[in-house]
Amino acid sequence: MINVEKLEDKKILLVDDEEAILDLLEAVLLREGFKKIIKTATGLDGVEKCKQAKPDMIVLDIMLPDIDGYEVCRRIREITYAPILFLSAKSDDVDKLLGLGIGGDDYVVKPFSPKEVVFRIKAQLRRSQYPGHNDPADTNEQQYSFGNILIDAKSSEVLKEGQPVILTAKEYKLLLCLAENANHILSKKRLCEKVWGYDYMGDDNTIMVHIRHLREKLEDDPGNPVFIQTVKGLGYRLVHRGK
Repeated sequence: MINVEKLEDKKILLVDDEEAILDLLEAVLLREGFKKIIKTATGLDGVEKCKQAKPDMIVLDIMLPDIDGYEVCRRIREITYAPILFLSAKSDDVDKLLGLGIGGDDYVVKPFSPKEVVFRIKAQLRRSQYPGHNDPADTNEQQYSFGNILIDAKSSEVLKEGQPVILTAKEYKLLLCLAENANHILSKKRLCEKVWGYDYMGDDNTIMVHIRHLREKLEDDPGNPVFIQTVKGLGYRLVHRGK
């Protein structure tokens, strides 16, 4: 559990063009023990505040007056892996999958319960504090390699043919989990537990989207993957055949 003292140190960035929502979330967060809350009503300012304040968590609306939340998320992911929770009036599964696929960590549909949003914020912060949860210092290996791909767990860097590959936080955690269990089949449920946490409320499509994006970034032929393979009815495995 995250205690009150630690909550005081967490910076929460709220990006929404509705002042009433910003004020409501701020009030609830303050009551729950958060002290460092940053608010903005535009996407571009949200990106700037993310650069300056380095928040531990971002709550991000999709419909913004300048650039939409998806573009804000893309730009933020070039700066930080801090968890992003989308707020949106869009309830279609396609919109949810798009948000999660481009680097979001959670998605809440408007109108929402402020207490639920705070619960999800705490859950994301708690996952990032799990002892040994994808922490390179706690892994037995510092590097994993397969084919022309190198994962440097110490620096959280992924290289393909020596060139950096830009991954979202969840993509990186998913890849590292597969690499740590190379040649072993991991079920979708197990991957969800390892990467999203035991209290994750998503579905199988989220895993599928992230696997597809990893293949697009790492495989020479994403349609015929060599490394990240699907084992029908069982899950996924990263194939490492050695030298």
